[in-house]
Amino acid sequence: MNTNVVWHQTAVTKEERRQRNGHHSCVLWFTGLSGSGKSTVANAVSKKLFDLGIQNYVLDGDNVRHGLNKDLGFSAEDRTENIRRIGEVAKLFVDSGQFVLTAFISPFAQDRALVRGLVESDEFIEIYVKCPLEECEKRDPKGLYQKARNGEIRNFTGIDSPYEAPEAPELIIDTHLHSIHQCADQVIAYLRDRHFIKEDL
Repeated sequence: MNTNVVWHQTAVTKEERRQRNGHHSCVLWFTGLSGSGKSTVANAVSKKLFDLGIQNYVLDGDNVRHGLNKDLGFSAEDRTENIRRIGEVAKLFVDSGQFVLTAFISPFAQDRALVRGLVESDEFIEIYVKCPLEECEKRDPKGLYQKARNGEIRNFTGIDSPYEAPEAPELIIDTHLHSIHQCADQVIAYLRDRHFIKEDL
């Protein structure tokens, strides 16, 4: 790191932004296999929060790779850098007083732990979007599993690259057992239980 780079304190604090917004701010980190429903659930939660007047933004894996991380591939090293960058961006959203919802496979526990370490203890909510590989393959919304099975895609999570499921996530959502609406409601209920958003909203 360049020694001439100095961190500047902002004129408005995170706590002041939270007070203005009327709610907590944190990272809702959706992790799971491709096709498990991460982006779909994250966007459903985002809409529910928006309708409640709660500031939030979704960082989606594919969308981020169109811009910020378009220089990265899918090797283990690039995946780690992908998640590191997202973690730093997510931290900025938390500092701004918003909820940030991230939808990334993020297959490695060590990478998810790195992001957790970037923020305070009550600012990282790991949400395991649990869905059997067989069901994800049946859904295969982007046709990626078929390409991986055909050898057209290498290092594909669940096929020839491992997925390390969270051992102690804050929340587990079973998208093969419940509707998207029910899964989103589960997240909202968790946020209310933690008093991250007001119970009467």
